Amino acid sequence: MINLFTYGSLMCSDIMFKVAGCRVDFSQANLNNFFRSKIRDKEYPGIVPQMGSQVPGVLYFDLSHEAMKRLDIFEGELYRRQEVDVFIENHGSATAMTYVVKPQFRDLLTAEEWSFSYFLAFGKKKFEETYLGFQDL
Repeated sequence: MINLFTYGSLMCSDIMFKVAGCRVDFSQANLNNFFRSKIRDKEYPGIVPQMGSQVPGVLYFDLSHEAMKRLDIFEGELYRRQEVDVFIENHGSATAMTYVVKPQFRDLLTAEEWSFSYFLAFGKKKFEETYLGFQDL
C-alpha cells in the first residue's frame, strides 16, 4: 500500500475518487522544499524542488497498486512519481509518493504560484470538462 501526496486537482476528493477508483483516508499535509507553480494555459499545477518553499496539499493513505497505476496514467508524461517526506500537523512526518514535473517539461511552468482556492472557484469545472487524462482511465 502506498501513501500519495497531492497538491492540485487531486486534492478534491471527488476527482481523486474518479481517478483512483476507490475512496481512501486522507489528511492535510505539507511538502517542504518544493514550489507549486501554474502550468502555462492549464488549470492544474506542477511542483519542482525549491529550497525554502512549502506546498500545502492532501496526503492519501494506503492506495493499492491498481489505484497507483490509474494515477500514473492520469498524470501522463509530464510528471514522474517521486518519494518524498511530508509533514502532517501534530502527527510528524510520513513517506509518500508525489508527482514532480520532469526536467524536460519545466519550461511549461510559470513563475506564478498555483492557488487551490482559485482552482475551486474558477478552474475545477473547466478542468473536469476538458482534461484528457480522464479518457485514458
